[in-house]
Amino acid sequence: MNKNSTPTTDTTWTGMVPIDDTALAVTDTGGTGIPVVYLNGQFATQGYWRRVITELGPGWRHITYDERARGRKSKQSADYSFEAAVRDVDAVLAARGVDRALVAGWSYGAFVGAHWASRNPDRALGAVLIDGAQPYDWLDEAMERRIRKLFGRMGWFLPLLRPTGLTPRMNARQMADTNIELGKLAREHDLAPVLDAITVPVRYVVASGASLGSKGDEQERIRAALDAVTARNPNIRISAKVASNHDAILKKDFTAVAEAVREITPLDQDTN
Repeated sequence: MNKNSTPTTDTTWTGMVPIDDTALAVTDTGGTGIPVVYLNGQFATQGYWRRVITELGPGWRHITYDERARGRKSKQSADYSFEAAVRDVDAVLAARGVDRALVAGWSYGAFVGAHWASRNPDRALGAVLIDGAQPYDWLDEAMERRIRKLFGRMGWFLPLLRPTGLTPRMNARQMADTNIELGKLAREHDLAPVLDAITVPVRYVVASGASLGSKGDEQERIRAALDAVTARNPNIRISAKVASNHDAILKKDFTAVAEAVREITPLDQDTN
Protein backbone atom coordinates (compact mmCIF):
# COMPACT_ATOMS: atom_id res chain seq x y z
CA MET A 1 0.00 0.00 0.00
CA ASN A 2 1.20 3.52 -0.70
CA LYS A 3 1.42 6.13 2.03
CA ASN A 4 -0.88 9.03 1.16
CA SER A 5 -2.01 12.03 3.16
CA THR A 6 -5.56 11.77 1.80
CA PRO A 7 -7.76 8.78 0.93
CA THR A 8 -7.70 7.53 -2.64
CA THR A 9 -10.46 6.25 -4.87
CA ASP A 10 -10.54 4.03 -7.91
CA THR A 11 -12.01 6.83 -10.01
CA THR A 12 -9.75 8.66 -12.43
CA TRP A 13 -9.45 12.35 -11.62
CA THR A 14 -8.58 15.03 -14.16
CA GLY A 15 -8.23 18.69 -13.40
CA MET A 16 -5.97 21.71 -13.01
CA VAL A 17 -3.35 22.08 -10.27
CA PRO A 18 -2.39 25.71 -9.50
CA ILE A 19 1.28 26.45 -8.86
CA ASP A 20 3.11 29.78 -8.81
CA ASP A 21 1.72 31.89 -11.67
CA THR A 22 0.33 28.98 -13.67
CA ALA A 23 -1.76 25.81 -13.53
CA LEU A 24 -1.02 22.31 -14.78
CA ALA A 25 -3.37 19.78 -16.37
CA VAL A 26 -3.18 16.59 -14.29
CA THR A 27 -4.64 13.08 -14.60
CA ASP A 28 -4.63 10.67 -11.65
CA THR A 29 -6.05 7.15 -11.99
CA GLY A 30 -6.43 6.87 -8.20
CA GLY A 31 -6.55 3.59 -6.36
CA THR A 32 -4.33 2.09 -3.70
CA GLY A 33 -1.54 0.91 -6.00
CA ILE A 34 2.01 2.19 -5.88
CA PRO A 35 2.02 5.76 -7.26
CA VAL A 36 4.03 6.38 -10.42
CA VAL A 37 4.40 9.98 -11.56
CA TYR A 38 5.38 10.37 -15.21
CA LEU A 39 7.68 13.20 -16.28
CA ASN A 40 7.47 14.22 -19.91
CA GLY A 41 10.03 15.05 -22.53
CA GLN A 42 10.88 18.72 -22.83
CA PHE A 43 8.02 19.67 -25.16
CA ALA A 44 5.98 16.46 -24.94
CA THR A 45 2.64 15.78 -23.27
CA GLN A 46 1.21 13.23 -20.88
CA GLY A 47 -0.34 11.35 -23.77
CA TYR A 48 3.08 9.94 -24.65
CA TRP A 49 2.79 7.59 -21.66
CA ARG A 50 -0.42 5.91 -22.80
CA ARG A 51 1.21 2.65 -23.92
CA VAL A 52 3.37 2.36 -20.80
CA ILE A 53 0.36 2.90 -18.54
CA THR A 54 -1.71 0.35 -20.45
CA GLU A 55 1.11 -2.18 -20.25
CA LEU A 56 1.46 -1.75 -16.47
CA GLY A 57 -2.28 -1.90 -15.95
CA PRO A 58 -4.45 -0.91 -12.97
CA GLY A 59 -2.18 -2.37 -10.29
CA TRP A 60 -0.35 0.95 -10.11
CA ARG A 61 -1.62 4.46 -9.48
CA HIS A 62 -0.68 6.47 -12.57
CA ILE A 63 -0.23 10.24 -12.30
CA THR A 64 0.51 12.22 -15.45
CA TYR A 65 0.57 15.95 -16.15
CA ASP A 66 1.47 18.49 -18.79
CA GLU A 67 4.24 20.88 -17.83
CA ARG A 68 3.95 24.65 -18.03
CA ALA A 69 2.58 25.81 -21.40
CA ARG A 70 2.55 22.24 -22.71
CA GLY A 71 -0.43 20.31 -24.00
CA ARG A 72 -3.82 21.87 -24.60
CA LYS A 73 -4.63 23.07 -21.07
CA SER A 74 -1.57 23.79 -18.93
CA LYS A 75 -1.15 27.54 -18.57
CA GLN A 76 1.73 29.76 -19.58
CA SER A 77 4.23 31.01 -17.01
CA ALA A 78 6.98 33.55 -16.51
CA ASP A 79 9.25 30.72 -15.35
CA TYR A 80 10.19 27.79 -17.60
CA SER A 81 13.38 26.97 -15.73
CA PHE A 82 14.52 23.50 -14.76
CA GLU A 83 14.07 24.33 -11.08
CA ALA A 84 10.45 25.20 -11.78
CA ALA A 85 10.01 21.79 -13.40
CA VAL A 86 11.40 20.06 -10.29
CA ARG A 87 9.10 22.12 -8.05
CA ASP A 88 6.15 21.11 -10.19
CA VAL A 89 6.67 17.44 -9.24
CA ASP A 90 6.15 18.34 -5.59
CA ALA A 91 3.15 20.53 -6.40
CA VAL A 92 1.41 17.77 -8.34
CA LEU A 93 2.08 15.12 -5.69
CA ALA A 94 0.92 17.44 -2.91
CA ALA A 95 -2.26 18.29 -4.79
CA ARG A 96 -3.05 14.60 -5.19
CA GLY A 97 -2.22 13.76 -1.57
CA VAL A 98 0.73 11.52 -2.43
CA ASP A 99 3.73 11.47 -0.11
CA ARG A 100 5.93 8.77 -1.67
CA ALA A 101 6.13 7.85 -5.35
CA LEU A 102 8.22 6.34 -8.08
CA VAL A 103 9.20 8.78 -10.83
CA ALA A 104 9.46 7.74 -14.47
CA GLY A 105 10.97 10.33 -16.79
CA TRP A 106 11.81 10.39 -20.47
CA SER A 107 14.43 12.70 -22.01
CA TYR A 108 14.10 16.06 -20.20
CA GLY A 109 11.86 14.30 -17.69
CA ALA A 110 14.69 11.90 -16.86
CA PHE A 111 16.78 14.85 -15.66
CA VAL A 112 13.86 16.09 -13.57
CA GLY A 113 13.36 12.61 -12.14
CA ALA A 114 17.04 12.18 -11.29
CA HIS A 115 17.18 15.49 -9.45
CA TRP A 116 13.91 14.83 -7.61
CA ALA A 117 15.00 11.35 -6.51
CA SER A 118 18.41 12.64 -5.42
CA ARG A 119 16.86 15.44 -3.35
CA ASN A 120 14.07 13.32 -1.84
CA PRO A 121 15.53 10.00 -0.68
CA ASP A 122 12.76 9.52 1.90
CA ARG A 123 9.97 10.16 -0.60
CA ALA A 124 11.28 8.54 -3.77
CA LEU A 125 10.50 4.86 -4.15
CA GLY A 126 12.85 4.83 -7.12
CA ALA A 127 13.30 6.26 -10.59
CA VAL A 128 13.05 4.94 -14.13
CA LEU A 129 15.09 7.19 -16.42
CA ILE A 130 14.45 6.77 -20.11
CA ASP A 131 17.17 7.91 -22.52
CA GLY A 132 18.10 10.98 -20.52
CA ALA A 133 20.08 12.14 -17.48
CA GLN A 134 23.42 10.96 -18.88
CA PRO A 135 26.34 13.11 -17.69
CA TYR A 136 28.19 14.35 -20.76
CA ASP A 137 29.59 17.70 -21.88
CA TRP A 138 27.75 18.03 -25.18
CA LEU A 139 27.03 21.75 -25.03
CA ASP A 140 29.62 24.13 -26.45
CA GLU A 141 29.34 27.42 -28.30
CA ALA A 142 28.85 25.70 -31.64
CA MET A 143 26.07 23.49 -30.25
CA GLU A 144 24.38 26.49 -28.66
CA ARG A 145 24.35 28.21 -32.05
CA ARG A 146 22.88 25.06 -33.63
CA ILE A 147 20.11 24.97 -31.04
CA ARG A 148 19.18 28.61 -31.51
CA LYS A 149 19.24 28.20 -35.29
CA LEU A 150 17.05 25.08 -35.13
CA PHE A 151 14.37 26.69 -32.98
CA GLY A 152 14.62 29.92 -34.94
CA ARG A 153 13.75 28.03 -38.11
CA MET A 154 10.79 26.39 -36.38
CA GLY A 155 9.43 29.67 -35.08
CA TRP A 156 7.18 30.47 -38.04
CA PHE A 157 5.02 27.34 -37.82
CA LEU A 158 4.96 26.72 -34.06
CA PRO A 159 1.91 28.99 -33.52
CA LEU A 160 0.00 26.98 -36.13
CA LEU A 161 0.34 23.78 -34.08
CA ARG A 162 -0.31 25.20 -30.61
CA PRO A 163 -4.10 24.66 -30.66
CA THR A 164 -3.47 20.92 -31.15
CA GLY A 165 -1.21 20.66 -28.11
CA LEU A 166 1.63 19.32 -30.26
CA THR A 167 3.86 22.30 -29.54
CA PRO A 168 4.13 24.35 -26.35
CA ARG A 169 2.81 27.86 -25.94
CA MET A 170 6.37 29.14 -25.73
CA ASN A 171 8.23 31.20 -28.30
CA ALA A 172 11.31 29.96 -30.13
CA ARG A 173 13.69 31.82 -27.83
CA GLN A 174 12.13 30.33 -24.71
CA MET A 175 12.31 26.85 -26.19
CA ALA A 176 15.95 27.31 -27.13
CA ASP A 177 16.77 28.69 -23.68
CA THR A 178 15.34 25.63 -21.92
CA ASN A 179 17.28 23.33 -24.23
CA ILE A 180 20.53 25.19 -23.61
CA GLU A 181 19.91 25.14 -19.85
CA LEU A 182 19.52 21.37 -20.10
CA GLY A 183 22.88 21.13 -21.84
CA LYS A 184 24.49 22.93 -18.93
CA LEU A 185 22.76 20.66 -16.41
CA ALA A 186 23.99 17.61 -18.33
CA ARG A 187 27.65 18.49 -17.92
CA GLU A 188 29.59 15.79 -16.14
CA HIS A 189 30.67 17.96 -13.23
CA ASP A 190 27.05 19.06 -12.64
CA LEU A 191 25.02 15.89 -13.21
CA ALA A 192 27.42 13.21 -11.95
CA PRO A 193 27.22 14.38 -8.29
CA VAL A 194 23.42 14.33 -8.50
CA LEU A 195 23.45 10.72 -9.70
CA ASP A 196 26.17 9.69 -7.26
CA ALA A 197 24.04 10.95 -4.36
CA ILE A 198 20.99 8.84 -5.24
CA THR A 199 20.25 6.21 -2.59
CA VAL A 200 17.07 4.68 -4.08
CA PRO A 201 16.81 2.15 -6.92
CA VAL A 202 17.26 3.64 -10.39
CA ARG A 203 16.79 1.82 -13.68
CA TYR A 204 17.77 3.27 -17.05
CA VAL A 205 16.15 2.31 -20.33
CA VAL A 206 18.46 3.41 -23.10
CA ALA A 207 17.55 3.95 -26.76
CA SER A 208 19.66 3.45 -29.87
CA GLY A 209 20.51 5.80 -32.71
CA ALA A 210 19.96 9.52 -33.04
CA SER A 211 17.42 12.07 -31.84
CA LEU A 212 16.01 15.27 -33.27
CA GLY A 213 18.87 17.70 -33.81
CA SER A 214 21.71 15.24 -33.15
CA LYS A 215 24.30 14.20 -35.70
CA GLY A 216 26.33 11.05 -36.28
CA ASP A 217 27.12 9.11 -33.14
CA GLU A 218 26.54 11.99 -30.72
CA GLN A 219 23.78 10.20 -28.86
CA GLU A 220 25.71 6.96 -28.51
CA ARG A 221 28.69 8.82 -27.04
CA ILE A 222 26.37 10.49 -24.53
CA ARG A 223 24.83 7.14 -23.55
CA ALA A 224 28.25 5.59 -22.99
CA ALA A 225 28.73 7.99 -20.06
CA LEU A 226 26.38 5.80 -18.02
CA ASP A 227 29.08 3.14 -17.67
CA ALA A 228 30.96 5.28 -15.16
CA VAL A 229 27.73 6.14 -13.33
CA THR A 230 26.72 2.52 -12.77
CA ALA A 231 30.26 1.62 -11.74
CA ARG A 232 30.20 4.23 -8.96
CA ASN A 233 26.66 3.83 -7.65
CA PRO A 234 25.30 0.30 -7.12
CA ASN A 235 21.75 1.67 -6.82
CA ILE A 236 21.82 2.59 -10.51
CA ARG A 237 21.54 -0.05 -13.24
CA ILE A 238 20.77 -0.19 -16.94
CA SER A 239 17.59 -2.22 -17.27
CA ALA A 240 17.55 -2.39 -21.08
CA LYS A 241 19.15 -1.08 -24.26
CA VAL A 242 16.38 -1.08 -26.83
CA ALA A 243 16.32 -0.89 -30.62
CA SER A 244 14.18 2.20 -31.08
CA ASN A 245 15.65 5.69 -31.25
CA HIS A 246 15.25 8.46 -28.68
CA ASP A 247 12.09 9.94 -30.14
CA ALA A 248 10.23 6.63 -30.57
CA ILE A 249 11.18 4.80 -27.38
CA LEU A 250 7.89 5.30 -25.51
CA LYS A 251 5.94 4.24 -28.58
CA LYS A 252 7.93 1.21 -29.67
CA ASP A 253 9.62 -0.04 -26.49
CA PHE A 254 6.98 0.67 -23.87
CA THR A 255 7.23 -2.93 -22.65
CA ALA A 256 10.86 -2.38 -21.62
CA VAL A 257 9.87 0.78 -19.74
CA ALA A 258 7.07 -1.03 -17.93
CA GLU A 259 9.44 -3.85 -17.00
CA ALA A 260 11.88 -1.35 -15.50
CA VAL A 261 9.06 -0.03 -13.30
CA ARG A 262 8.29 -3.58 -12.19
CA GLU A 263 11.94 -4.18 -11.34
CA ILE A 264 11.78 -1.36 -8.79
CA THR A 265 8.25 -1.80 -7.47
CA PRO A 266 6.91 -5.36 -7.49
CA LEU A 267 3.22 -5.31 -6.67
CA ASP A 268 3.72 -7.04 -3.34
CA GLN A 269 6.23 -4.41 -2.13
CA ASP A 270 5.25 -2.61 1.08
CA THR A 271 5.80 1.12 0.55
CA ASN A 272 4.73 2.32 3.97
